[in-house]
Amino acid sequence: MLGLFMVLPVFALYAEHYPGSTPFLIGLALGVYGLSQSVLQIPFGLLSDRIGRKPVIAFGMLLFLAGSVICALAESLHGVVIGRFLQGAGAVASVIMALLSDVTQEQHRTRAMAAVGGVIGLAFALAMVLGPLAAGWWGLSGVFWLTAGLALSGLLIVLIGVPNPSVRHRGHEVIPVPAMIKRVIHDSQLLRLNMGIFALHFIQMATWVAVPVLLEQQFDFTRDRHWYLYLSVMAGGFLMMVPFIWYGETRRRMKPVFVGAIVILAVAEGIMAAAGADLSHMVLGLLLFFMAFNLLEASLPSLVSKLAPAGIKGTAMGVYSTSQFLGAFLGGVTGGAVAMNFGDAAVFWASLIVVLLWLSVAMTMRPPRYLRSLAVTYDASLPFDARRLVVETRGVEDVVVLPRDSLAYIKVDDAHFDQAQFDSVLQQMQRADDGPISKI
Repeated sequence: MLGLFMVLPVFALYAEHYPGSTPFLIGLALGVYGLSQSVLQIPFGLLSDRIGRKPVIAFGMLLFLAGSVICALAESLHGVVIGRFLQGAGAVASVIMALLSDVTQEQHRTRAMAAVGGVIGLAFALAMVLGPLAAGWWGLSGVFWLTAGLALSGLLIVLIGVPNPSVRHRGHEVIPVPAMIKRVIHDSQLLRLNMGIFALHFIQMATWVAVPVLLEQQFDFTRDRHWYLYLSVMAGGFLMMVPFIWYGETRRRMKPVFVGAIVILAVAEGIMAAAGADLSHMVLGLLLFFMAFNLLEASLPSLVSKLAPAGIKGTAMGVYSTSQFLGAFLGGVTGGAVAMNFGDAAVFWASLIVVLLWLSVAMTMRPPRYLRSLAVTYDASLPFDARRLVVETRGVEDVVVLPRDSLAYIKVDDAHFDQAQFDSVLQQMQRADDGPISKI
């Protein structure tokens, strides 16, 4: 992820030196990795259930490595487009999370996955500083060679440093279930969040088609100084974001915080669009952009987790990730097309329209409920009455039964959940000679 992110703040500047370079090709090269990511994210997750996690991760890392080398050696933007597409084909995010679930104990899994999310956020912050520095020292090809080195190190870590799982987890919480994809797509609340992550990464990619070019050409802000501008606005945006996340989670007010962040993002795009030749306005717009982006990037996966039907979080996250990368692809292409036909500043107006459409959808979202997931195995020779479990047990909100795995996932509201009543109903439903059902 560090390698993918490092390109963002520098590509539009340095790609102008390729023969036949146009803003459209720059936007396509910047965002095309999202196309291959969106196509392969779910298939790779399903494949890992068949042949194992580490072979799929290794194959994905090899694709990413090959794409990075092609980008580094490319002498035209068309070559970079091919390389970026191959980089995106290393779509192993869901497989890595599944492997993580295989090698961690249940009580540590949530913290481990949160740590991965935190490291990705750190990678983004580092990339906004390291990208301009690396490009200044070695040029754009140097950034891609550095990315290839990171890919190789990641491959070695997977093959040598990561333990082989003794048991492959039936990872419905991290791996998509094909039979449940239709249910996820038709869930109106999850659809709003999928549209949200699509819009957020559309805006991110489109914005980075224009920002580096405008800083250098319109504001005479030399590219060797870009890194500390990005560092300043990112640090400021992060500090401004933290109190809102704390307030939303601790006071259970995530919807107003979430909608407020979208409003701030709209304000940021509007300020950058109207900045003209005033650098202070552009800096303010970037500060608000990073504050809103970081807040929304942290909030959206949490909301998906809260709203996903019991036991199929992996399916919900698979559709969510597909939407995210498709947004990045279309954002890069659209940003490049708008910049080529209407100028770089018009990209912010186009992004503002997308934000306002997203805002109109997000305002109709229901506030998330704070539910906990349970999983139980049961005797498949006996009936498992999901409806009875909901009707007769206080606090049980949702049940998803996966008969092929003899597994049921239950979402409960701890504010009303009666554990003793729950256990009693389960025992009544499953009277088998080999003992009670087991909880996971």
